[in-house]
Amino acid sequence: MTKNRKILLGVCGSIAAYKAVQLVRLFIKNGDEVKVIMTADAKAFVQPLSFSTLSKNPVVYSFYNSDGAVWNNHVKLGLWADQMIIAPCTASTLAKMANGLSDNILVATYLSARCPVSIAPAMDLDMWQHPTSKRNIDIVKNDGVTVIDVDDGELASGLSGKGRMAEPENIFAIFNEEANPSKPLKGKKIVVSAGPTFEPIDPVRYIGNHSSGRMGIAIADEAAKLGAEVHLVLGPSSLNLTKKSVAVKNVKTAEEMYQAVHSQANDADVVIMAAAVADYTPSTTATEKMKKKDGDLKIELKRTKDILKSLGENKKANQILIGFALETTNEIENAKAKIKKKNLDLIVLNSLKDKGAGFKYNTNKVTFIDSNNKVQEMQLKSKSEVARDILNKVIELTNA
Repeated sequence: MTKNRKILLGVCGSIAAYKAVQLVRLFIKNGDEVKVIMTADAKAFVQPLSFSTLSKNPVVYSFYNSDGAVWNNHVKLGLWADQMIIAPCTASTLAKMANGLSDNILVATYLSARCPVSIAPAMDLDMWQHPTSKRNIDIVKNDGVTVIDVDDGELASGLSGKGRMAEPENIFAIFNEEANPSKPLKGKKIVVSAGPTFEPIDPVRYIGNHSSGRMGIAIADEAAKLGAEVHLVLGPSSLNLTKKSVAVKNVKTAEEMYQAVHSQANDADVVIMAAAVADYTPSTTATEKMKKKDGDLKIELKRTKDILKSLGENKKANQILIGFALETTNEIENAKAKIKKKNLDLIVLNSLKDKGAGFKYNTNKVTFIDSNNKVQEMQLKSKSEVARDILNKVIELTNA
């Protein structure tokens, strides 16, 4: 981990400002030097004294000191830093960054900085989903800013959804990865599948499952950060990636996913099948909406192609194949059988019995089982952290 860095931390007026105090602690514990810039509104949530005490540096929150005698040089601050992070970054500061509106010292310093810049947004659900915020996120990403994705959970408004600032420990880990010049997966082509498949019954109905695609998307993002050429085959999902370098192929059905994965897998170094592919699909699909009738309806189903098994049967020399297993009974035994049957190098086991794991959660609790039947149980973690654990296994396997 990189140490002895000069880190500039920007803090905006958000209820999440208290998390920035812990972030300063993490940087200081790592041996970094930290200087804090606050917006005027941020002082209503956390006192500057908290940051100056922890960082052992004065906190800057305006262009001039209170008596107007000393100018705080934003250009000098921007040039001083090795890295800059704004956490929390509010919708207001995001908009100012995207449009170059330097009416406070934080944004003026951002415009003067020559170092890598990251932001950890924090805002309410509707603000985060607003087209303006999405557009501003795209603008700052295109300007080279790293955006640390928001979490899903309870918000200050009382609503629940995406918009919470990521936890300090997660921000710290991602921030360190972005700063790490080492790209251990550079030159590797990784194919990742994610999300559910929708198997049509008629033009308006389908058979599907509860997968959001969050786990596979996290793997694709993290693989790109580690330097890989990433191709993501994504079933129906409302989630977005954070890395624009990831090539995305959107699909709907199991057959479409089969074709898309196989079109990329032939020359791939690693294939990670995180998608929740339907095992069955309707034998026939009605061309018109089926009208409701008296009595029950029976739908004949047929097996879909087993993508993972077909990949195992056609696995190239030195190619790594990783599968997922979601089980409710005899988890370890079923997963071990799947490794052998499908010629896998590693399987990532989920159990729906584990609280906070499985579909739609931001967290996951997995067990790794390799081709030698070595079992490694992991703790409950965020899905981005689980993704990094999976890719650490990939790094081990590629270097074996």
